[in-house]
Amino acid sequence: MKSSIKINPEAAVHKIDRNIYGHFAEHLGRCIYEGIWVGEDSDIPNTRGIRNDVVQALKDMKIPILRWPGGCFADEYHWKDGIGSKESRARMINTHWGGVVENNHFGTHEFFDLCEMLETEPYICGNVGSGTVYEMQQWVEYMTFDGESPMADLRKANGREMPWNLTYFGIGNENWGCGGRMRAEFYADLYRQYSTYVRDYGENAIYKIAAGPRGDNYHWTEVMMREAGHFMDGLALHYYTRLRDHNFVIENPDGNRIYIKDPNAVRGQAVDFEESEWFGIMKAAYFTEELVTKHSAIMDKYDPEKKVALIIDEWGTWFDVEPGTNPGFLFQQNTMRDAVSAAISLNIFNNHADRVRMANIAQTINVLQAVILTEGEKMILTPTYHVFEMFKVHQDATLQPLEIQSGIYKFNGEEVPQLSASASVDAEGKLNITICNTDPHNAAPVDCNIGGLSGKQVTGRVLVSSTMSSHNSFENPTQVKPEPFTSVELNQEGFHTDIPPMSVVVLTIH
Repeated sequence: MKSSIKINPEAAVHKIDRNIYGHFAEHLGRCIYEGIWVGEDSDIPNTRGIRNDVVQALKDMKIPILRWPGGCFADEYHWKDGIGSKESRARMINTHWGGVVENNHFGTHEFFDLCEMLETEPYICGNVGSGTVYEMQQWVEYMTFDGESPMADLRKANGREMPWNLTYFGIGNENWGCGGRMRAEFYADLYRQYSTYVRDYGENAIYKIAAGPRGDNYHWTEVMMREAGHFMDGLALHYYTRLRDHNFVIENPDGNRIYIKDPNAVRGQAVDFEESEWFGIMKAAYFTEELVTKHSAIMDKYDPEKKVALIIDEWGTWFDVEPGTNPGFLFQQNTMRDAVSAAISLNIFNNHADRVRMANIAQTINVLQAVILTEGEKMILTPTYHVFEMFKVHQDATLQPLEIQSGIYKFNGEEVPQLSASASVDAEGKLNITICNTDPHNAAPVDCNIGGLSGKQVTGRVLVSSTMSSHNSFENPTQVKPEPFTSVELNQEGFHTDIPPMSVVVLTIH
């Protein structure tokens, strides 16, 4: 079946927020330590302890925002442990992730140093689960107050005279689960209390983000918007693209859910998988559309002007850890399956730019659907990295609403759309279209009507592989990488092309 795409530029009113292309770095496994931080004395080239190669790779990808320090880790993190001389910083046990000892050498000052190197926005997640209102209030004062106060004086004593610019602050994380197993009603009241003390100092205005639901927990969104919607700027949805839900869920009559980890969960291998598992991940990625639509509809009831953003600040694939690695480190390889799944999700976020204004893939380095993997002094870019680098053309561009009539990818009596797509016009007037083909066997012929937008030249790039499990390794770091894509024919209405099997394509028309 031939597919078709019709772009409707007359309906273009929303900008695709650059922060949809955000990232997330938690104190988990080798994400921070070894991935970002190696220390000033390391033989690995670094600047003030931060890896130079990682910084350059993330800048090349145009990373817009970085969330830290968690995740589950955030609700056991006490920020004063991570300031002052490194020799005096408290050592702690990371009880969530592997039971390893944290020396707290990467703390507040180091995180802001990283963000300044990357020229990216910092997004701090505060501790509600095991912290206090006073502790959170002091942290915001320490970071942002330009005046005389105990916390501002402490910051200056630790070497930072001027406050940092901080916009985005999350008030807790997954408070329905690892952040305290709270009921929605309880957290809504707690959020109102804590958010009162996350103050704006001087000209620094805090964008307050509430911990939102897990997956299809629509009750949580209903309660939060009803009870606390007027006090938040964003509500954070978490959704991991998995083959099956492997958590025990206890649902109470009032609609609240309690999530308990299943120690015997089997999520499938990241590399050694069959087509049934490829199809399952495509299906799970497309489920993002339903989640965003239904959560947005609830938010519309209480916020018809869409002042509160839906923020998907944890998303991505989740498989079994690689054999022989610490199960608490969540290290997994990254294949063409991850790349296509990421492209589907990003297209969905783009197409809901009216409500979705930030997303943070989990996680940046060496954890889950990482964009970078490191091994000692070696660093490789994953297929997911290349998707983000290709899709960066959408950052701050104007969304072009589109209608897509897609062919079908069928497997074992089930089906998903063969094609996912989104389009935007950038500041230079160029039309950028990103398309992915979920079918691992068949190309997708597609005709695109660009709705009267001018187009005399087209350039393209494609990310494609020979097998579903193709991936980059330290032995073969460039097996999956973007290549020029020239199989496009311009015509009066737009263009015709054939999207290769299991591929991601970006086309620029100008």
